[in-house]
Amino acid sequence: MNYKIAVIKGDGIGPEIVDEAVKVLNKVGEVYGHTFAYIEALAGGAAIDKTGVPLPQETLDVCRKSNALLFGAVGGPKWDSLPSEIRPEKGLLSLRKELNLYTNIRPAIMFDELKDTCPLRPDIVEGGLDVVILRELTGGIYFGKKFTEGDYACDCMEYSKYEIERIAHQAFKIAQTRDKRVTSVDKSNVLETSRLWRKTVEETAKKYPDVKLNHMYVDNAAMQLVTNPKQFDVIVTENMFGDILSDEASMITGSIGMLPSASLGDNNFGMYEPIHGSAPDIAGQGKANPIATIISVSMMLKYTLNLPTEAQSIENAVKKTLKDGYRTMDIAKKGEKAITTQEIGKIITENIQ
Repeated sequence: MNYKIAVIKGDGIGPEIVDEAVKVLNKVGEVYGHTFAYIEALAGGAAIDKTGVPLPQETLDVCRKSNALLFGAVGGPKWDSLPSEIRPEKGLLSLRKELNLYTNIRPAIMFDELKDTCPLRPDIVEGGLDVVILRELTGGIYFGKKFTEGDYACDCMEYSKYEIERIAHQAFKIAQTRDKRVTSVDKSNVLETSRLWRKTVEETAKKYPDVKLNHMYVDNAAMQLVTNPKQFDVIVTENMFGDILSDEASMITGSIGMLPSASLGDNNFGMYEPIHGSAPDIAGQGKANPIATIISVSMMLKYTLNLPTEAQSIENAVKKTLKDGYRTMDIAKKGEKAITTQEIGKIITENIQ
């Protein structure tokens, strides 16, 4: 099969980690008889430098003509002084909104080989950790009305019933393929949007009688993730809460450099990216961990291209690489030698079977 993949490398370490993911994807194509054609486009700081805007129309056109989008990271100190409407991060938010990518899937899986890097007590994560966080991606406070007047600023959190329903459906469907448990996280004791969220999720749950639903306030969920993370199967929550909780979950697994993500809409198109940022302080030094981006490619094969066997081959290659003792800087224990971004990418590629 032939597939068109839009590629936005972005800023900072983005180009380095995306390059390694592309090498892995090419090896999968070679082994399984697929062809991947890559169309590069600009977003974020790189786009601002070249076009003056964080998301050119040309980039949207490229994405809409592709089967999937592989994304690196955006942002950096170079653009921090720009107005919010033309900052690099605005390009990423607009990309999600324009492509209607409202479901962000962030799996937090702790590999057995990395259990020593988990900051929690061994008994808390004994037997492994496998949680999926679904973050609503195109609503909430990031997209609500906002303004600043002198010494006063306002950001409005907004949600419609429709926006909540569609992410809830995704959560219950994914739970049906797992342990059939959904935890909906909100702040309904304080926020009107959370009250609508809870009511809507409960109504949606009636269509999935085989899935058990429970609710949790976001502050309690943050505590429970570090005291009893194995109680969770699928977590579904709004945009800002999901952003914070998934970053917390990433550190439980050992490193934010290990967590991939998929952003999906109503069709098969998806954007696949690591959840970490552009890390400009280590850009170009070969210190970045490309594994989150590589596993994001595995999710692309699974969710968008419907190639589960090929997806599993990437996960197996990552596990073998870790089992053989190879580590990047962020996951190396004290005294362990870390290898470069390019070296670990090469080893994972060679391990594709």
